[in-house]
Amino acid sequence: MARSEAGRGDARTRGGPDAPGREGAERRVLVRREGGVATLTLNRPDKRNALDRRTLAELKAALHDCDLAADVRVVVLRGAGQDFCAGLDLEELLASADLPPEENERRSMELGELFIALREIPAVTVAAVTGRALAGGCGLATACDVVVASAGARFGYPEIQRGFVPAMVMTMLRRTVGEKTAFDLAATGRLVGAEQAAQMGLVSRCVPAEDFETEVTKLAAQLAGSSPSALALIKRQLHEVEGLGFAAGVALGARVNAVARLAPEFRASIAAFLKHR
Repeated sequence: MARSEAGRGDARTRGGPDAPGREGAERRVLVRREGGVATLTLNRPDKRNALDRRTLAELKAALHDCDLAADVRVVVLRGAGQDFCAGLDLEELLASADLPPEENERRSMELGELFIALREIPAVTVAAVTGRALAGGCGLATACDVVVASAGARFGYPEIQRGFVPAMVMTMLRRTVGEKTAFDLAATGRLVGAEQAAQMGLVSRCVPAEDFETEVTKLAAQLAGSSPSALALIKRQLHEVEGLGFAAGVALGARVNAVARLAPEFRASIAAFLKHR
């Protein structure tokens, strides 16, 4: 994804998920923007925020709007109600068993495109997880740059218990926790608490429930106040370095370093530091 001047208006002016004329209860994804932070809330609490095709489409559109908005530096993804996200909608999933493989592959990529979008958008993405993050819902969290979990949150990939495979998340899961842990989680379908998920690397920060909202707000504000170009370069380098050899990784770092020195905020920040040292 790339930002453009043409798309710098608020999402509500472009017929996106937050466009006027649609009641909030009808929206699968609620959008709120304030202070450089866009909060996208999955809005199917009665279905534990399960991802049907409409939700996937609205979330993809909301991310696209965030990508085009110059003032959005952080995207916070969260769920309405008690749970973050229970994964794909099981009724739709069952109905898909009668479809040809080509159509199912195309539909699977609707979720895959969301994972890619969360990785490619220059803004920092933060998953704010309360309750359960399961299957594709756990994948959504894993696709984000930072995962902040309430202490009571639970994570897992229980697809195997339904005779299914967590195929769409496997690439991210292996990179995040390593081969052995990824196999364990996928093959057993066991759920893990927030603290154990943090030890595995699935979660960035585990926060007491009473401090959760404050911590998410503080982190989002801190990130929104940081250099957007530096954050975007950090994000891109981390994703591109995967699979590179040591020398190639160091060379990539040199190229990123050279680009970072051209950023206006780098110049201004260093000059200000030297002046007040």
